[in-house]
Amino acid sequence: MPINYQEIYAQIKQAGLGAKERRKKKEEAQERARKLLETYSSELDALRSKVDSAKAADANIRCAVPLEEPLASHYPTADTVPQATLIAADGSQSIADRHSPVQFCVINVGAIIMKPNSGETPSVEVDSELFFGDAIEENGLTTDGGVALRRDLAERSVIEKLSKGRKGSVVSFTDGTLEIFRTRDVDSPSMYRDTVDKYISVLSRLQGRSIISAGYIDKPSSSLVVKLLELTQITIPEEMEKLRIAPPLKYVTDRWLFGYNNKLFQLLPPGHRSAVFKIQSSSEKSYKGVLELHFFYLNVGTEGHPWPVRVEIPRWVVDDKKQLDLLHAVLVDQCRMMGSKPYPYLLHRAHETAVVKNEEKYQIEQMLQQELRRNNEDVDESSNKSSAKGLSGRTSFKKS
Repeated sequence: MPINYQEIYAQIKQAGLGAKERRKKKEEAQERARKLLETYSSELDALRSKVDSAKAADANIRCAVPLEEPLASHYPTADTVPQATLIAADGSQSIADRHSPVQFCVINVGAIIMKPNSGETPSVEVDSELFFGDAIEENGLTTDGGVALRRDLAERSVIEKLSKGRKGSVVSFTDGTLEIFRTRDVDSPSMYRDTVDKYISVLSRLQGRSIISAGYIDKPSSSLVVKLLELTQITIPEEMEKLRIAPPLKYVTDRWLFGYNNKLFQLLPPGHRSAVFKIQSSSEKSYKGVLELHFFYLNVGTEGHPWPVRVEIPRWVVDDKKQLDLLHAVLVDQCRMMGSKPYPYLLHRAHETAVVKNEEKYQIEQMLQQELRRNNEDVDESSNKSSAKGLSGRTSFKKS
């Protein structure tokens, strides 16, 4: 039975009825955000004081904290990209399926190592980890969030392994945030804490080798800088609840703020980075000292077609201007290699290497069943639901 397009169309028409009013509110909020950015761009002490007051009232508040660069400042890349070794890693996974005859989980990380302009062929590394039976629950891999945590740790661990003994500057990056989160479906606090502790240890070893580390967020949806601007519009602590139920700059995102472009106002020209900000969040207690998390926005787009991305970095990169400039230049150069759809070339290659295909999952399942039977262990059958899905003419996109 196909989708009931008549019902869907009626709901789409309903959604369209409010478009004009939503657009009006959005444009008003955007103009207000732009003016606040101009007004408070250099009021850094006042802004930091606002964040401190907000943090005292709500320890879980998440926003940007300015350092020493004005909010509306921007910085171009260096004329030339210094020689460096680049390491990009991306992970993929196959999550345990209770309808399958055997329960297993695979976390696969692909990494690409490249020395631009060296004449050397990029090298590829693949790390694959299988979890079977009790190991799935013991490692907290029964939920999507638990698997994502383990994958994030594996990505950074592969970079740490591949960076050993390398001379000269090393720039490493992964797709997604440098900060790792405890999602709602991670139901084991001890597993989460253990994963974070291991992750922090990996970051510490990278810092000890002065490895430039970054998380690249394409099309970011957060509003860290916008939330900072909102703090200027409320009385703290009396109106803190207002930020949650009726934010003054609703509809405005950092991506709009740093990607806005017309003849009168453009915050980030192509190839330019924004000011660097510290991340204020409830997880900051885990990232201390030189591991303290920061970020900047970077316009990897072209003239007339801005594409702002967020780049998360630890404080050891912020404190070293040469490292910061090198990372900036490398990311711009990598994105230009992808043409009209800017994205770091090596991350694209790493993703292609890491992805676990359905036929690979099936092959692992068959190998695992054969090995278990060879050792006289009982192997269950696929669920009837799974068998029914395979019948000719039956298609379902429902998750279970």
